[in-house]
Amino acid sequence: MVLSLVSGQIFIFIRGLGIAGNIFVFVNYMCIEKTSIHLTLIHLVFTNIMILLSRAMQKIIGAFGLKNFLDDVGCKIIIYLERVARGLSICTTCLLTVVQAITISPRVSRWRRIKLKSAWHILSLFLFFWILNSLLSMNLLFYIKHMNSMNTSLISKSDSYCYFVPESWILRWIFLALMILRDALFQGVMGGASGYIVFLLHKHHQQVLYLQKSRLLCKTPPELKAAQSVLLLMICFLFFYWADCFISVFLTFFLWYNPTGIVVQEFMTIGYAIFSPCVLILRDGRLAECWHALNKRLRH
Repeated sequence: MVLSLVSGQIFIFIRGLGIAGNIFVFVNYMCIEKTSIHLTLIHLVFTNIMILLSRAMQKIIGAFGLKNFLDDVGCKIIIYLERVARGLSICTTCLLTVVQAITISPRVSRWRRIKLKSAWHILSLFLFFWILNSLLSMNLLFYIKHMNSMNTSLISKSDSYCYFVPESWILRWIFLALMILRDALFQGVMGGASGYIVFLLHKHHQQVLYLQKSRLLCKTPPELKAAQSVLLLMICFLFFYWADCFISVFLTFFLWYNPTGIVVQEFMTIGYAIFSPCVLILRDGRLAECWHALNKRLRH
C-alpha cells in the first residue's frame, strides 16, 4: 500500500513536469507564424497533454483512494480520451516525419509534388485523424463501467475503479485488428519518410565534407536541423511504443501481476509524451532561449 502510494506520487510529479513542458512548447509555437511543421508540433504536444492528463487523473484517483469520485460517464470519458490520444500520437508523429521529408526534399523530387499549398490545409488531416481514432475507440464507450455500478461477478478486467465488462470476441478481434492495421500502416509510412530524411541528411553530410576539404565554410541549414529533431522524435516514439508493447505482452502471458513490471509499463506508456517536449526544447534554439529566460525569472 505504501509502495503504491509513493510510486503514484512520483508518477504524478513526473507527469506534472511533462505537462508543464508540453504547455511551454504549445504556447511558444502558438505565438509564432504557423508553418506545416509548427502546426503538426502543436497538435503533437496537445495530444501529449491529453495523454498525461488522462493518465494523471486515473493515478490520482487510484493513489489517494478517490474511487467514488467517478461514475460510469467519468470512467468512459477518461479512458476513451486516453485511447484516442494514443492513436493521435502515432498519426501525428507519422505526419510530422512526412511533412519534414517534403520540406527538405529537392524541388525536382516527387515529394515536392504532394506539398501542401497552405499550412492550414493540414487541419483537414488532423480532422481525419480525430475521426479515425474516435471510431477505433468507440467500443470502449459500451464496455467500460464504474465499479459501483457493476456486479463483481461480471468483472473481467479492472484498473481498480473502472472495469472492462466482457464483450463479444468478434467485436474485440475486429477492433484489435483495425488498431494493429492503423499502427502498422502509419509506422510503415513513418519508416519510409524517415529513411528518406536519413538519405538527404547523409547527402548533405557528404557535401559538407567536400566543402570543408575545399576550405569553404558551410553552416547546417535550419531545415536540416529540424529534420534531425524529427528523427530523434521518431526514434523516441518507436522506442517507447515497442517497449510498451513488449512489456504488456510479457506481463499478460508470463507474470500476470508484477508491481515492478506494472511501474515500468506505466513509464513506457507515458514516456514519449514526457520526453518529446524535452527533445524540442533542447533542439530548437528559440525554445531553449525562452526556457532559460523563464528559469531566470522563476529564480528571481
